[in-house]
Amino acid sequence: MPPAFDNSYARLPERFYARQPPVAVARPALVKLNQALAAELGLDRDWLGSPDGISMLAGNSVPDGAEPLAMAYAGHQFGGFVPQLGDGRAILLGEILDPRGERFDIQLKGSGRTPFSRAGDGRAGLGPVLREYIVSEAMQALEIPTTRSLAAVATGEPVYRDTELPGAVLTRVARSHVRIGTFEYFSARGDTEALRVLSDYVIARHYPEATDEERPSRALLDAVIAAQARLVAQWLGVGFIHGVMNTDNMSIAGETIDYGPCAFMDTYHPSRVYSSIDHRGRYAFGNQPRIAHWNLSRLAESLLPLLDEDPGKAVEEAQAAIDAFPERFGQAHLERFRAKLGLLETHHEDGDLIRDLLDTMAETGADFTNSFRSLCDAAEGREEGFRTELGESPAGDDWLLRWRERLAREAREPAQRAAAMRRENPAVIPRNHRVETALGAAVEGDLDPLESLLQALAFPWEERFESLPYRQPPEPHEVVQQTFCGT
Repeated sequence: MPPAFDNSYARLPERFYARQPPVAVARPALVKLNQALAAELGLDRDWLGSPDGISMLAGNSVPDGAEPLAMAYAGHQFGGFVPQLGDGRAILLGEILDPRGERFDIQLKGSGRTPFSRAGDGRAGLGPVLREYIVSEAMQALEIPTTRSLAAVATGEPVYRDTELPGAVLTRVARSHVRIGTFEYFSARGDTEALRVLSDYVIARHYPEATDEERPSRALLDAVIAAQARLVAQWLGVGFIHGVMNTDNMSIAGETIDYGPCAFMDTYHPSRVYSSIDHRGRYAFGNQPRIAHWNLSRLAESLLPLLDEDPGKAVEEAQAAIDAFPERFGQAHLERFRAKLGLLETHHEDGDLIRDLLDTMAETGADFTNSFRSLCDAAEGREEGFRTELGESPAGDDWLLRWRERLAREAREPAQRAAAMRRENPAVIPRNHRVETALGAAVEGDLDPLESLLQALAFPWEERFESLPYRQPPEPHEVVQQTFCGT
């Protein structure tokens, strides 16, 4: 049977969105259905794979209870403010409740033009749709908050970018599609009433504990800052580069959203950039905490009218909240990397130990994922792999000695420590060359490489024999220098 839809966002004032049905496609065909996610959401997998289900996933039919709409928002894009963006190629069908009563958005991405499309065609290519499917499901397996992909459907129609590409629609699942840019949209218009309505909506849906606080909007700001600090620390822990950290691409719910020219690093360097549209490295790997801080400052500015009736006091409230980000992120980052190094206790020199390892990895061109994974073996005395990853460098040897001395200060069995580290340092990530290979084959009609890659990514912590090829760094001729958004 079809999902039981609601749409709480459609009950907000009309200026929050444009009511818009998805635009039908010519020949919808199911490319990939996320069976596991469908089961988690309590959806009928047989129905989703049926002609009626595929019709819904393609946007050719609207199920009962759904109230399709395109959300309005603004955003700072590469630092420049755009007062009106909005869903230019996405339609929020509505919301469903999973078996635990949790509410999730169901959105079609690539579903045709909307009033916010500007010069765009509102469509998506199969390659970018499957890229989001791959990377979002990898993030889920890595236990990092993320939007997810329920289905990819081919449209039977071409889209035109640099060349002609097969079209597709992605069904995205999220706790919410409200962004920092949604608050900016109303702030830029001086619409305090809309800001209050939006704040109340987000609090009720995502941060109900803020309701009982003396200043709920300040509590909301604090909660979003804390969620983003944790999220970015988790990104850095697995070598992830979002690629387009515009304010309209930052979810209020603290999930990773809008996978475009994203990438996981091979060789480590804090200035690593893959995104073809990030010409100046604004969103480089090591810049992501600073950009998150900057983006959250834009949220704080948008909330000023709600923080206090006195403008001066409102600024003080906002500044106090924003000033807490560096410490929140620093603590989350330390916790993440302490765990990666097998450390349970807190010592003042831990930050230096972490920084010195990363500096050495940058100098030697070490593979990010494999260096940390080989450190798990070093915890049990097998240091050869780690030394090899760092190029047998003297700096690496010196660091190993310091790490050994630090480990000796904690009473923990080596095997126990190594096992815990293997739950923090993945063996398998979606390496760029493997992703590109799978996407290229899928566009040509061969889905086997996609299925094999997804199977490997589903078990990132395990060293399975069948996953061994996906652990290998690219050969020189396989290195991916740029990733692309697909809009």
